Amino acid sequence: MELLLPFILGVLNFALHKAVIESGHPALSKLSSAARSRGGKIMLAVEFAILVGIMLAAAGGWNGAIWGYGIYTLMNGFAAWSIMTKRM
Repeated sequence: MELLLPFILGVLNFALHKAVIESGHPALSKLSSAARSRGGKIMLAVEFAILVGIMLAAAGGWNGAIWGYGIYTLMNGFAAWSIMTKRM
């Protein structure tokens, strides 16, 4: 169970991140060319590295990592909602 929840949250984070990348929001033009290159694959790789780290911490018994990742996911969700509804 300690690996299932971070995995589900990770899938949600990837979906949110991809939706924001594909939204074409003007704020994305402010990112560096390295971050925008290859359709945001570098940013998705960073998201993957975060997920792997959280899953390793959770597997090691650090349940605080799951709580932290849950808060991170909530913040990502709020930011994605703000960007996609043009509130930001």
